[in-house]
Amino acid sequence: MSKNNKVEHFIERGLFASRWLIAPIYIGLTLGLVLLVISFAQEIYHLFAQLPELSQTDAILGILSLIDLSLAGNLLLIVIFSGYENFVSKIDTSDHEDNPEWKGNVDFSSLKLKLIASIVAISGIHLLKVFMDMEKYAQTQIMWQVIIHLVFVVSGVLLALMDLLAAKAKLLKK
Repeated sequence: MSKNNKVEHFIERGLFASRWLIAPIYIGLTLGLVLLVISFAQEIYHLFAQLPELSQTDAILGILSLIDLSLAGNLLLIVIFSGYENFVSKIDTSDHEDNPEWKGNVDFSSLKLKLIASIVAISGIHLLKVFMDMEKYAQTQIMWQVIIHLVFVVSGVLLALMDLLAAKAKLLKK
């Protein structure tokens, strides 16, 4: 092996090993999931503490908050699992009976679409909460929240369209 090949090999091994630098970020995201669980427990506690005087609208708003937290947790799990597997290392849980079916099958393109779909769902639930309690918000606040939600929706559609076009282009090359 020539000196240039040795240097190149050393650099490439170092670059490949650098993928482990992102692993602590996934650990941090896991801690973020713990925060969501605590927030979920607090929301449940507040809902049950207010149960005697809880109106139907307040109950629905509380449940929508729980759904919001659930979707955020699902989003975090998708990012943690697929990000780790795509960029760091495969997670070997094949012998575990609860191994998620989608784990290992989410590539970067699928991850983008799952992320934007989750963001749109979370934004939609938040907007529904706003619509159910409109008297608490100024008209301009509602307008901006609708605009932001529409931007998320349009972004999701455009991302899906770009992936579709890229997949068709790849098929045409074959």
